[in-house]
Amino acid sequence: MAGGGLHSSVFLVMVSGQIESARFPEFDDLYCKYSFVYGQDWVVTSGWEEGISQTTKKSLDRRQVFVFNFPLDITFKSTSPFGWPQLVISCYGLDAFNHDVVRGYGAVHVPISPGSHTREIPMFVPESSSKFQKFVSWFFGRRPEFVDPKVVAQGEGREVTRVRSQGSVKVTFSVVTRDMKKLGYDTEPASVAIPHLASGNSGITTIRPESQMHGAESHS
Repeated sequence: MAGGGLHSSVFLVMVSGQIESARFPEFDDLYCKYSFVYGQDWVVTSGWEEGISQTTKKSLDRRQVFVFNFPLDITFKSTSPFGWPQLVISCYGLDAFNHDVVRGYGAVHVPISPGSHTREIPMFVPESSSKFQKFVSWFFGRRPEFVDPKVVAQGEGREVTRVRSQGSVKVTFSVVTRDMKKLGYDTEPASVAIPHLASGNSGITTIRPESQMHGAESHS
């Protein structure tokens, strides 16, 4: 009986996939770190919450991509879609002085709808606020970077951070959900716009695609 009560009060989101590749044409060597950021109602039940890839070299063909094929595998449980998990990726490499420096930060929500998904994550780096600071940072190998990369998944303070676009990372997801409809949540394909519920008396809350939400909002 206790087990049945538990299963009726939570839903599961199982995520697998891989950090497939990255595009940073101006660099030759690269590795990635990843971590998942999620709300207070979410708990990791199995898998890896963070990790670091191997260092790889840029391909010699026209594509000039870094191939990682680094696996992702994690399972969450929650009672609410608020704070839907995000994947945060930060890429690093060596500069001309052999210093390990950040090459880009980026974040993306785990797709809401079950199935296979591919995401191209635009990356960015913080910028110095003046040319003098930029020169000093370059000279001493202390370029601007975030103390905690997870900050890129948050909105607070981002409007005052000066950044520059740089590169992209390709990620593939395979998502399986369980017991969401039992709790009154209906997930639809991310490509479908959801302006309203089909029936106001259905008792089902439709979750918006991640491209329309900020923290997995829901509406009724």
